[in-house]
Amino acid sequence: MIRPVRPDRLTPPTHLIHDERGVTAVEFALVAPVLLLLLMGVYDLSYQLYVNSVLNGAIQHAGRNSTIEGAAGATTAIDNSIKNVVKQVVPGANFTFSRKSYSSFTNVGRPEDFVDVNTNGTCDSGESYTDTNLNLTWDADRGKSGQGGARDAVLYEVTVVYDRPFPMASLAGFTNTVTLKTETVLRNQPYNIPMGVVTTRTCS
Repeated sequence: MIRPVRPDRLTPPTHLIHDERGVTAVEFALVAPVLLLLLMGVYDLSYQLYVNSVLNGAIQHAGRNSTIEGAAGATTAIDNSIKNVVKQVVPGANFTFSRKSYSSFTNVGRPEDFVDVNTNGTCDSGESYTDTNLNLTWDADRGKSGQGGARDAVLYEVTVVYDRPFPMASLAGFTNTVTLKTETVLRNQPYNIPMGVVTTRTCS
């Protein structure tokens, strides 16, 4: 028959209170997740800055190539030159390219001129406007899609989307993809004398 041990005869394990063996492992387990997230965040930000720097350099070089005569027929090759440079850093990146031409630098991003009869800032039905880009409708951005002609100012935009190097970004409240957008505005070389076309229409 096994007799129960009386409580007053139990020896408290006081030696365990001062035993510090394994403390380092416990502390590391508590600190490691925060440290790893911090390191991944720093790397992710540095990687993003580097990709953005490479993209800016590539678009500046491609933009200068776009201003010469005959570049309008070589836009695909110029776009591919940017892809080739950026994909050396981000192999799985996706690209979107956009070109808009304007008659001058001061017109970049500006709306088409119109007679604002009721002064509400909108081209309403019956108000006349200048169809600068010749698309038969008033636009808040007068840019004409494409490379344009001689002496035109061209807004060249490139958007790059790629997956973050660490898929755990959502743990820190970020999306798992990064979107970078860069642009440059350059004037086409004066390889001929452009014939300006101004057409006045009425808003509908």
